[in-house]
Amino acid sequence: MSWSQVFHTSCLVLLVQLLCLEAVPISLDKTKVNQPEDKASEPPPSVDTGLHYDRYLREVIDFLEKDQHFREKLHNTDMEDIKMGKLAKELDFVSHHVRTQLDELKRQEVSRLRTLIKAKQDIEGGNDMAVDHQALLKQFEYLNHMNPHTFEVEDLDRLIKSATNDLENYDKDRHEEFKKYEMTKDHERREHLKTLDDEGRKKEEEHYEEMKKKHADHPKVNHPGSQNQFKEVWEEADGLDPEDFDPKTFFKLHDSNGDGFFDEQELEALFTKELEKIYDPTNEEDDMVEMEEERLRMREHVMNEVDTNKDRLVSLEEFLIATKKKEFLEPDSWETLEQNQAYTDEEMREFEEHLAQQEEDLHQKSSDLQKQRDELERQQEQLNSQKVELQQAVEHMERLKTQKVEPPPEVHVEENAIPEPQGEYHPLPLGHQDMSQNHPGMKQDNHLQNQIPHNTQDLSQPRFQDLPPGHQAVP
Repeated sequence: MSWSQVFHTSCLVLLVQLLCLEAVPISLDKTKVNQPEDKASEPPPSVDTGLHYDRYLREVIDFLEKDQHFREKLHNTDMEDIKMGKLAKELDFVSHHVRTQLDELKRQEVSRLRTLIKAKQDIEGGNDMAVDHQALLKQFEYLNHMNPHTFEVEDLDRLIKSATNDLENYDKDRHEEFKKYEMTKDHERREHLKTLDDEGRKKEEEHYEEMKKKHADHPKVNHPGSQNQFKEVWEEADGLDPEDFDPKTFFKLHDSNGDGFFDEQELEALFTKELEKIYDPTNEEDDMVEMEEERLRMREHVMNEVDTNKDRLVSLEEFLIATKKKEFLEPDSWETLEQNQAYTDEEMREFEEHLAQQEEDLHQKSSDLQKQRDELERQQEQLNSQKVELQQAVEHMERLKTQKVEPPPEVHVEENAIPEPQGEYHPLPLGHQDMSQNHPGMKQDNHLQNQIPHNTQDLSQPRFQDLPPGHQAVP
């Protein structure tokens, strides 16, 4: 997107353009200029400013345009007063209907920002974290986040100042991005050469030099904003005789929206012929990113030379004054990008050091992550081993439950009976009486009886005949 498109729909440009609603009268030689057919006026196409709040900005401007009081006050406010916030104070006198629409517009914008914050949090994995929307909304300086319901003077003042600052810094940011692009491209080329052998490196270097020569071999480029450059447009684009070149007529022909100003879009359109001399999208040696940077350089140069009040617009008066200067009539030659390297050797050195540091940091992070992965894998192996052991234990318990294990035989003990000894039996020596008869309830041991010889007298019977005379046996 070109810078003219960026600023064309910005609030500052629109506010200035409202000051001059009528076309500037000029004298035309109708015998030499073909008059275009009358066409129904159509609103200019909506162009993205490149700001992240572009839609909100354009809708606020559209609503303010509908209020007659605001438009009238605008006629008496210069650019510096607009930047200082004086115009914003006129919001208090805007109609209730417009204020209501602005209130709803602000509520929608706050809701949009909150949705973006929530989406960003979801992507970063913070679903369970509480979101402090008020703290996060502070980063959006173009509206008053403390009052999310109504559009006040402070909101309009913030919007104008933010748009002014962001758009003024946009060119600078674009140049920095281009410089980084060029250094990255050169760095990658050098790194690629390191991967080649001597023969391959030599061929690649020869091809690179050949492409540089082909790109530099182009027709002479006219100084942007010079008489020669405008005459070439007059002749080739407008189809008119260069001898009849008239600055007023030229301005009228290329003021495409008829507002009496050259905005950045209209100005950059004048450089198309010069850029076509240098860049062709079908050629390998021509970089279209560089073409847009060249267009930006040309527009900035003309703005610096012609835009005397620094409102980023070229009025008819400023244009006519510029056409009388020596720089317009006898300009110096214009040096293109291939003649002006975008970065210095020192900047390239710092850039490569920064890349090397980034690469080292990435390697360190990669190493740390690998160590963490190894540790996690080790812990996972331990967990898996414990899981297997636990599973085996569970399976063993299940087998014990399902197996029918017979219990040991029960020993039934009758009343006053002593169970048989289960150990090894040792016979009594001869002459010792078995006391089982003297203790009722004791059971004789058949095994003991089997151990006594058959010819041995039964010791369990009392031997009455052996008692001395006069002694009676006790039953």
